[in-house]
This record gives sequence, C-alpha cells and structure tokens, in this order.
Amino acid sequence: MQHSIYKITGVKVVGLYTVEITFSDGVKKSINLEPVLHGEMYGPLRDRSLFDRVAADTEVHTIVWPNGADFDPAILREWETHKDELTRRAKSWELVEK
Repeated sequence: MQHSIYKITGVKVVGLYTVEITFSDGVKKSINLEPVLHGEMYGPLRDRSLFDRVAADTEVHTIVWPNGADFDPAILREWETHKDELTRRAKSWELVEK
C-alpha cells in the first residue's frame, strides 16, 4: 500500500478560524477549521489569540499551536475527503469538566 507523504512549508491565518496552508509541492489550500475546534486539544483554539499563533513546524512539517495542537499533514492535504467525518467526531470531543 502506498501512502503519500505531505509536508507543510507555510501557514497564515486568512479569516475566522481559517488558514491558508502551503504544501511542499506548491499546492495551497484554504481550510476553515472551526467545525473541528472541540475537545481538550482543539477546543482552546476557539480563543482567537491562541488560534492566530499557528505556525508551520519545520521539524514535523505540519501546523502547530503553542498548546500542542496539530493536524496530520495528509489529513489537511486531503481535507475535502476527511472534513465531514472529522466534523462528526469533533462533536463528541467536548471538554471534560474537572
């Protein structure tokens, strides 16, 4: 089985919870991540001051945030294929009350 390896070389915030991602093959994608911003890892990214601190990590070649949140570059590259399933799952990722 062949699995494509994707690397992210750049990212910038272009709108509300929306990032433009540049991949190493030159493809650029604009992705609205708002539907999956739930749960312990991604929920805090609803704070715009945290979301806007997204960066392209040159070691692991994906996008990352200071709270440790990240996404698999292959998921982001094929976002249209995975978006609906991730959105469905995200609804069950609500923050656990402590």
